[in-house]
Amino acid sequence: MDLKTITDKIYDLSASYLPKLALAILTLIIGFWIIGKIVKVIKKVMEKRNVDSTLRPFLSSIVSVLLKIMLLISVASMVGIETTSFIAVLGAAGLAIGLALQGSLGNFAGGVLLLIFRPFKVGDFIETQGYSGTVNSVQIFNTILKTPDNKTIILANGPVAGGSIVNYSTEEKRRVDFTFGIGYSDDIDKTKAALMKIIASDSRIISDPAEPFVAVKELADSSVNFVVRVWCKAGDYWGIYFNMQENVKKTFDAENISIPFPQTDVHLFKEN
Repeated sequence: MDLKTITDKIYDLSASYLPKLALAILTLIIGFWIIGKIVKVIKKVMEKRNVDSTLRPFLSSIVSVLLKIMLLISVASMVGIETTSFIAVLGAAGLAIGLALQGSLGNFAGGVLLLIFRPFKVGDFIETQGYSGTVNSVQIFNTILKTPDNKTIILANGPVAGGSIVNYSTEEKRRVDFTFGIGYSDDIDKTKAALMKIIASDSRIISDPAEPFVAVKELADSSVNFVVRVWCKAGDYWGIYFNMQENVKKTFDAENISIPFPQTDVHLFKEN
């Protein structure tokens, strides 16, 4: 085969494939640009229709991935690659990748379950997998939490969906429980009246679904323990919790009600 024959073949191949390749590259660039615009439109539509903020990034990601796969298959057919063969290769590659990434696929399935059954939404304060925080987002593979001290916790969706979840934001009202101890020499009725007075002075404490409850819980080794249960709006929980601790200490001091604490008696014996 002489140089002229080789040159002619290169010219024929170039004339045949270069326009297709150029068109495919142009289609790919324009396609990615259009997909980006479509995803933005979908986000705006979901926002206008008040679709839950938990679903928006997840659905946008799914739509983006599906459209890009369709675009790549179309571009492959444009350059002469058999679509059926390409799909078969893609399926085989998908199977291999799926076997290699079983954990990731489990996390993806977990994300789908979280979005279907909705045990929590963005903005809820939850406890799961030994961590607690406010839900920042639910992504394809991970759930992102923000702790009260502004740390970011990234949890895999698989264990979250399959494990226990405590959602502190589901209900509008919460019960706050306390235990306070007094000495055995202190007056029980006086203590009970003092606790009820503290409760009555806090306007955040509500009587629905139940009235405040104060009673002797147990006769412990070194104290008489009272249980105090009050209801409040979920947002007032920690404010009432901390204020009650302070107010009880101040009131008990003013009323001469003792709060037992561990003590050690040391006896010294002088040997003659």
